[in-house]
Amino acid sequence: MTHNSFSIVDAPSLQGVQRLTFYNQEDTVTNQLMNGVRGLMLDMYDFNGDIWLCHSFRGQCFNFTAFQPAINTLREVETFLSQNPSEIVTIVIEDYVHTPKGLSNLFVNAGLDKYWFPVSKMPKKGEDWPTVNEMVQANHRLLVFTSVASKEAEEGIAYQWKYILENEAGDPGVKPHSCPSRKESRPLNSKSASLFLMNYFPSYPVETEACKEHSAPLADMIGTCFKAAGSMMPNFLAVNFYMRSDGGGVFYDLDSMNGQRLCGCNTIAACQVCHKTEFTCSESVDNFSSDYQLSHLRAYGSPAGAPFGSCKNITMPSSSPMTNTAGSFSGSVQFSKSASTIYYPNQFAIGFFSIPWMLFFL
Repeated sequence: MTHNSFSIVDAPSLQGVQRLTFYNQEDTVTNQLMNGVRGLMLDMYDFNGDIWLCHSFRGQCFNFTAFQPAINTLREVETFLSQNPSEIVTIVIEDYVHTPKGLSNLFVNAGLDKYWFPVSKMPKKGEDWPTVNEMVQANHRLLVFTSVASKEAEEGIAYQWKYILENEAGDPGVKPHSCPSRKESRPLNSKSASLFLMNYFPSYPVETEACKEHSAPLADMIGTCFKAAGSMMPNFLAVNFYMRSDGGGVFYDLDSMNGQRLCGCNTIAACQVCHKTEFTCSESVDNFSSDYQLSHLRAYGSPAGAPFGSCKNITMPSSSPMTNTAGSFSGSVQFSKSASTIYYPNQFAIGFFSIPWMLFFL
């Protein structure tokens, strides 16, 4: 999950004034989704007679904190979902919209209502969510949460703190060996909610520091929060500058978390599958086509027929900081001022998962 997904470096100002705010990401929302991001954190405000994405303060959007009308970003999400009929996206809204029915009308106008996961079907007491396969078959492929409680009854938008557990955001969330519950959230070890969103970003985002933050410290914090949540692995991992790392990185940790949850291995690439006819488990997941992997992970929630903990012996990349102080990217990036896509051929992986067994990388 990308923290402040819309707050993009070099995004042009549509208000004709110099923007004065912090930036959290480096590429478009479309590119984030193409790279494997499946969760977006969006701050929405009433502004100029519309609903805008703003990185602001005091609950008010200003021309120097405004990015763009929210419908522009939501249409990017709609395009992605329509072109990728087996993918699921989650949106968490920091909600400052006071216009009656403003949010629900916004999503309808963006064409996203046809993918809506209905609040009535969401587990209310910590029960399991449907599998990814079930959600895809029902076309319930968009989960939306708001920070305003009244909108669940008024607009059918799920109240975030009813369904999601969170650790503290900002500097308290990156302090080593500490994973405190966010004050709005129920305790992390509560069993009354079945989704866990792990925040891992400092209060003041610095691009160059993200390389260090997303290496060994991130992996250590996942372990700390896993224990704090009563041995519950995060479903969402919210970060700034998601492509940056000095070894390891968020996609590496995604694979590690999903491997542990799916098959008890230290990476999803080590999960083994069984041949349908021979019932032998000699192959790793990455030796099969993505369609084969996807069908089995969705249908069964684990590699087909393989005993839990049956892992292929593979070499794991180091998550220790590299000597290259510039860090590295994983995936591809299209910067907001560039008309072309720039590819960084470093490690890149996408996990296929089922809620709540698998991690959504937000």
